[in-house]
Amino acid sequence: MLSFLLLLTVTLSVESQKIPGEQKNDSCVCKLSSSIWAFPAVRFEKAMKQLQTCEENLTEFQKRIRDVELPKMKLTLKNIKSRQKRSDFANRNDLYKSLHLQELILELEEIYNTATEVHKKNPSKTTNDLLKELTKARKDVQNMYKSNVFNLETMQKRLRDLNNRVQSCKTIPEDFRSTCHQRIMSRISSPVVTKLNSISKSYISGAWGRDAKPNSKERYWEHCLVSGHKYGNTFRMYNSYEDFMGSKNYKDEYVASSYSHTNAVQGSGTILYDNTVFYQCYGKAEICSFNITTQKTKRMKLDDAGIENTFPFCYYSCRDWTDIDLEADRDAVWVIYATMENHGNIVLSRLDPVELNITHTFKTHLFKRSVSSTFMVCGVLYATRFVNTYQEEVFYAFDTTTGQEINSLSLPFEKVSAGIANLNYNPVDRKLYMYNDGYLLAYNTFN
Repeated sequence: MLSFLLLLTVTLSVESQKIPGEQKNDSCVCKLSSSIWAFPAVRFEKAMKQLQTCEENLTEFQKRIRDVELPKMKLTLKNIKSRQKRSDFANRNDLYKSLHLQELILELEEIYNTATEVHKKNPSKTTNDLLKELTKARKDVQNMYKSNVFNLETMQKRLRDLNNRVQSCKTIPEDFRSTCHQRIMSRISSPVVTKLNSISKSYISGAWGRDAKPNSKERYWEHCLVSGHKYGNTFRMYNSYEDFMGSKNYKDEYVASSYSHTNAVQGSGTILYDNTVFYQCYGKAEICSFNITTQKTKRMKLDDAGIENTFPFCYYSCRDWTDIDLEADRDAVWVIYATMENHGNIVLSRLDPVELNITHTFKTHLFKRSVSSTFMVCGVLYATRFVNTYQEEVFYAFDTTTGQEINSLSLPFEKVSAGIANLNYNPVDRKLYMYNDGYLLAYNTFN
């Protein structure tokens, strides 16, 4: 009998099994053990655990991508797009060219030559100081060439400010002068008074100052608006500067019995003149005057004045309830407002403080919502605009004597917060008084 070994290969997983066999009657006979096909449960469980761990890791990775990495990528992309948008805007408007150093040098030379001409025609400390600053700017630009370190945007802003001041000196007409000083305001000091109001820092809207009537008794006052920074009925009075600074020995004067009384105060445009408080009457286009001595209130209608946030001071950020602004001058009280008839531009009316009637009205071309605050100095209306959180700038003046307007002034001054609720000039001590988001600031002014 011919016998041989028949190899039968059985594949199970990755292993092979060799099975011997022999030929019988034209058949191949093999003895097989079914154990070689037994299911590898242990290995299967191990593989399943590995698969489950892999799935869990993958799920965790997907969750991290979705919840953490993807938002980061979206934010980064958003920031890149935002920066790119500004770059595209600058490129479309040819701003890169204006920042070129060579053109900036030419601009600087033109400003310097203009300042020199103005100084020759009308020499003054202001023009002399400008020439000194421009000379320093020229040296700074030369240093840019030497160090090869450019900060063109900062330098351009600096030149823009200097140019505004040069143009102010150049464009002010000879007859554009205040009624009680030789020339208009030229500089504002750093704050000489800085303190919180005596009630609470949360009262971000209000007014303060000193009685503005010449030869009047020294009296300081402060007024905080409540109920949504809109209404008020109390004025806190101090009989000396020392008492005011120490928030002591004061007396609260009530102009109305409640915040919603018809004689209550609306808005922060209040002023104290000759022991009388002038303010916008509650919910009306009317001016109220409350005499502290007699405790009597007078009212006067202000025809066509926009109220209820129709024309508030709104440069950069709107200051609600500032439609009507009361200011004091040497012999009068002024009311600053806007009307639809004047297209939202500022209207300026002079009031007789005793009779409480309008004696003169002037219309300007200055849109009230493009201004952050106003004040009066010797018959000249000044307007300010927001520069940044810590700086404001007087940029406009209107001469009530000649009717002339200037919008190229540049008189910067400091503040401690962004929002201005009230700004008024006092002709007695020639100081500016500002209510600055709950802070009370005062400045010296120079002509």
